[in-house]
Amino acid sequence: VVLENQTVIVTDRRIASIDPSDEVQVSNNVVVVEAEGQYLMPGLAEMHGHLPTSRLMPVDAKNLFFLYVANGVTTVRSMQGNPSHFRVRDQIARGQTLGPRLFLASSPMTGSRVETPEHGEQLIREYHQAGYDLAKVHEGLTREVFDAVVAAANEVGLPLGGHVPDEVGLIPALAAGQTSIEHLDNYVEALVPEGGQVVSPDLVSSRDTLEMSLDRLPLLVEATREAGAWVVPTMVLWETVWLGDRSASELRLLRPELRYMPPEITEQWVGTVDARLAGSDSVTNRRVRQLRRTILQALHEGGARMLLGSDSPQVFSVPGFSIHHEMALWVELGMTPYEVLTAGTRQVAEYFDAVDDFGSVAVGHRADLLLLNADPVADIANVADLAGVML
Repeated sequence: VVLENQTVIVTDRRIASIDPSDEVQVSNNVVVVEAEGQYLMPGLAEMHGHLPTSRLMPVDAKNLFFLYVANGVTTVRSMQGNPSHFRVRDQIARGQTLGPRLFLASSPMTGSRVETPEHGEQLIREYHQAGYDLAKVHEGLTREVFDAVVAAANEVGLPLGGHVPDEVGLIPALAAGQTSIEHLDNYVEALVPEGGQVVSPDLVSSRDTLEMSLDRLPLLVEATREAGAWVVPTMVLWETVWLGDRSASELRLLRPELRYMPPEITEQWVGTVDARLAGSDSVTNRRVRQLRRTILQALHEGGARMLLGSDSPQVFSVPGFSIHHEMALWVELGMTPYEVLTAGTRQVAEYFDAVDDFGSVAVGHRADLLLLNADPVADIANVADLAGVML
């Protein structure tokens, strides 16, 4: 919905009122942002982000936070936990560091790190006590450990999100109440007719195991919708890098925003892409890319809940910029700009059970706002045409 000729008053970091402009008298001591012909929308969220580590120089870390904000990303769910992130979150909240509002996931619970149910339970309690917003599940967990982690998380009220361990599988993970599934993890594997079990430890690199049945897709969609799980597909990263067929030199041309990244990180990314391309099979990659697109379209059409995320900063995925690439692809796959915008704003607030706090331009909400030069509902590319960002 686009409301015309409105004046939005912000007081103490929140929206105090929204009224027709001809009904509002603004006093002289108020800062006025003239926005005639422009569009105001809620700030975007990056729901699969990564925060700088101590290995980065402080100036580089600050620049990465700035890249999020400069691109209209005012909220980030960090998916690679580190105790130092609590300090950064507080500094941003106090206005000492310019950056997006942060929600923090724990360090990944991998199979090599968590080998017993008792250890999994212990970590869940530690993460809850530390104040993490999410416990991140990763590859390699046994079913026994996963079940223990789920039980402990339910007991303390800590959401679980992340990857789907191969030994567990998508349907059991959804049934167990995993809150979010990242990267469409295990959806392709679950198309395998043999009960949705993984045939190969590295399915996407083995052409022999790509015997899928799209007949199973409605089952996966229904299981996702019934579970109320959120899907964060990170499509562009997978299509560009892990399943892509472009060289690093080609990607450099497609991603001019790389100039904002520290050169040493860019060179690492170049090495990753070149090594991946040399060891991959283009036919298999193409088929899996299309399967992922088909799965995402089916999830959308089937009413599954989806959130915008791009796994930034990650290989050729630059903070802030990458969200705009992700939104463009979703529209290319048949979603309307409004649906995509909702997945990066209002639905994010629903995920955090905070629809009265942010995610909409509404009275009482946080004043995390984007001022655009053109209508984003008409063209998703207009979200990048920013006149300003308010935090």
